Amino acid sequence: MKLQVSKSRLKGTVAIPASKSHTIRAVAIASLAKGQSFIRNPLISDDALSAIHSYSLLGAKTDCSNKKCWKITGVSGNIKAPEKVIDVGNSGTTLRLAVGSASLVPKGQKVTFTGDSQIQTRPIQPLLDSLNDLGAKAKSLKGNGSAPIEIEGQIIGGKTTIECFTSQYLSSLLLATPLAQKDTEIIVPLLNEPDYAKMTLDWLDWQGIKYENRNMKHFIVKGGQSYKTFDRQIPADFSSATFFLCAGAILDADITITGLDFSDSQPDKAVVDYLKRMGAKIEITFAGVHIKSSSLKGIDIDMNRTPDALPAMAVTAAFARGTTRFLNVPQARKKETDRIKCMAEELTKLGVKVEELPDGLIVHQSRLNAAELDGRGDHRIVMALSLAAMALDEPCKIDTAEAMNVTFPDFVKLMKQLGADINLA
Repeated sequence: MKLQVSKSRLKGTVAIPASKSHTIRAVAIASLAKGQSFIRNPLISDDALSAIHSYSLLGAKTDCSNKKCWKITGVSGNIKAPEKVIDVGNSGTTLRLAVGSASLVPKGQKVTFTGDSQIQTRPIQPLLDSLNDLGAKAKSLKGNGSAPIEIEGQIIGGKTTIECFTSQYLSSLLLATPLAQKDTEIIVPLLNEPDYAKMTLDWLDWQGIKYENRNMKHFIVKGGQSYKTFDRQIPADFSSATFFLCAGAILDADITITGLDFSDSQPDKAVVDYLKRMGAKIEITFAGVHIKSSSLKGIDIDMNRTPDALPAMAVTAAFARGTTRFLNVPQARKKETDRIKCMAEELTKLGVKVEELPDGLIVHQSRLNAAELDGRGDHRIVMALSLAAMALDEPCKIDTAEAMNVTFPDFVKLMKQLGADINLA
């Protein structure tokens, strides 16, 4: 499927959909709890539905018939091994969190996970090694440190050291280890994107889970705990809001973004600060976040905490005076795609002067021209490239537009609501 995009002027108000990260954590905790939980305003996307599918196969009873309120009856920590392989689709978050949950399966039972071609290239070996340290038997069936994966229970607790190239490894352990028999000590010498682990800790705090956190480098989690049922609304997604924030800054635009809670721990709220530093006209009011077309300047940004914002920010930088450097984000190479390499190549097609770094990008102010673009089957790359296309005099086509369904199926609908000339073809 292709996205056809032409020059656009944006005006109006847009409400941002629910957070993917919070939705999947809610599904995991509700599935591990005893009794029925209610997840209100969940994100309805391929990734979130992959989480529902995976935890259903692990024993939870899920009812998603009401799109505004999912009902999940949990297993009280008693994970069961399904007869068939669990396919997480394209959801890396689901795979990593559910693998940890699956390690609670009774001793001798096995759970097998797989995913699409992108998932089968994404690393997970450090998490498997830690689960093995804690008593499970976890292995990559192809021996390459990626899916398909086999988990044989059961973690009992103990001590492990893990380098978290992605914070999802740590989140997986933090969600699973409270249900282990004994206490668990987790030493973390490396933690990229720490705010996503903070999101998981916020859920644990809300659940009353007992643990010690020593500066995000050393955790001690009490064993023998349990999760309780809940009724909770999912907050709006700052990662999705990023595309509207960047569009507002670089296009002929005057828009208000609603639903965002800046007290939430989602790391991509930092995009507002990035854009302000670049000179964007942004005002946070009771009505929402107001942003309009701005004269931007290049700056240096440490992107380690916000890797998902890299594609949209790289496009934004092409319209800023001078040079913008995106630094310290090596994990961006191991997302759905190598986002550093892919964004460099697609921006080059548009005429952008861009340099790849081992752990980032350097983007120079450039004169852009329309081109045939490849979204690489990566939802964030597709949406980021559409922002560039909306600023150009000639239309662009972006391939693999169906990837948007992974996290933001309403992207085109909401952009059109603001006046964007954007259509699926």
